[in-house]
Amino acid sequence: MMSDVVDELLNFLAEATTPFHAVSAMEWRLAAAGFTELDAIDGEKLEPGQGYFYTRNGSSIIAFRAGTNPPEQGLRLIGAHTDSPNLSVKPNPIKVRHGVVQIAVDVYGGALLNPWFDRDLSLAGRVNFVDSEGVLNAQLIDFQKPVAIIPSLAIHLDREANNGRSVNPQRDILPVLLEADGSGSSQIDFRALLAEQLRRQYPEYDDVRVLDYEMSLYDTQKPARVGLDEAFIASARLDNLLSCFVGLRSILDADASQWSVLVCNDHEEVGSASAVGAQGPMLMDFITALTVDAAASRQLREQSVMVSVDNAHAVHPNFSDKHDENHGPLLNAGPVIKINRNQRYATSGTGAALVRLLAERVDVPVQSFVVRTDLGCGSTIGPITAAGTGIDTIDLGVPTLGMHSIRELAGSRDPAYLESLLTGFLNRLV
Repeated sequence: MMSDVVDELLNFLAEATTPFHAVSAMEWRLAAAGFTELDAIDGEKLEPGQGYFYTRNGSSIIAFRAGTNPPEQGLRLIGAHTDSPNLSVKPNPIKVRHGVVQIAVDVYGGALLNPWFDRDLSLAGRVNFVDSEGVLNAQLIDFQKPVAIIPSLAIHLDREANNGRSVNPQRDILPVLLEADGSGSSQIDFRALLAEQLRRQYPEYDDVRVLDYEMSLYDTQKPARVGLDEAFIASARLDNLLSCFVGLRSILDADASQWSVLVCNDHEEVGSASAVGAQGPMLMDFITALTVDAAASRQLREQSVMVSVDNAHAVHPNFSDKHDENHGPLLNAGPVIKINRNQRYATSGTGAALVRLLAERVDVPVQSFVVRTDLGCGSTIGPITAAGTGIDTIDLGVPTLGMHSIRELAGSRDPAYLESLLTGFLNRLV
């Protein structure tokens, strides 16, 4: 089972180069498993035992199974997020300088910038365009090959580079895209380049004009097993597509008689305050659609439990002093219960106890993480969802090294551990 989970995970990670592509990859897997796509939720028309899903903005998704009991008796929910830190292309990106064409980018989220240098980068995202009949459309595109690179400054020109070179995101992070034509012209049309790629992927659009886009750069190095014993997984976007994928597998394998929900929101890395983020109305709209009135909605939320699944910081062997000495999660030692008494994580003692008992029943090891008292603590969609819905929420995640780097590292046994835990949670083994 562990090998099966990892093989499928690596394929998913390679396919899911942006939040749009991640949701698309989840959609076709859900449809192949017999889930029905919906435009809107009508609680009275749901068939018990049937799976359903719907999306918003093409970057957030809710998938669920309708149980045989009334939803007011409570849902089991898994939450994750589809976005990862990246370099996002600006609206007017072209710069022609010193014989090359570069593109200007914004840093999305808390990206670790140094690892982006000297990588073979590609472009992917969503384009909005007018077709030959004047109709406004949108499609996903992915160049799927190296089209850009951010060269490092040679050490000969910066002898102190290894003593801590800082990165200025406005000045230093400008990927090289093309060779300049020698005229010094900056009239290269980036939208025309996107239109060309659109026509290449979708030949039916032979005459299009791209009006706008949401494009990001990504590393073309494929996800891989790493280590002489293949004990690790190295990939971009493990935070948090690993959680999305394992949550997806869990709901596909869950008992069809139980109400189970997977919600994967966009924009967590920038605070979740958007129409399709965890602070937005997507989940509450779903809950409202399942219930007949406010009292039923309140009862549903009081009886429900959510696991917010987001990667945790494994103890780094070279920087172990960055962890509390009693709370250093290890790779391949099981999912991590994330605790913060200042509510940066939503886990309560009751929630942690539920996970520990569940882990015993499915024979999965679990660990705990508490940030050092003298360091700040990150957060997740957990506290946001708990505050916005009133649903008891537990923060949990797979231990990871290099979080927010262009390439992160996880243990190859941990995804299967997490899947066993989440499937048991959906099946109400506790």
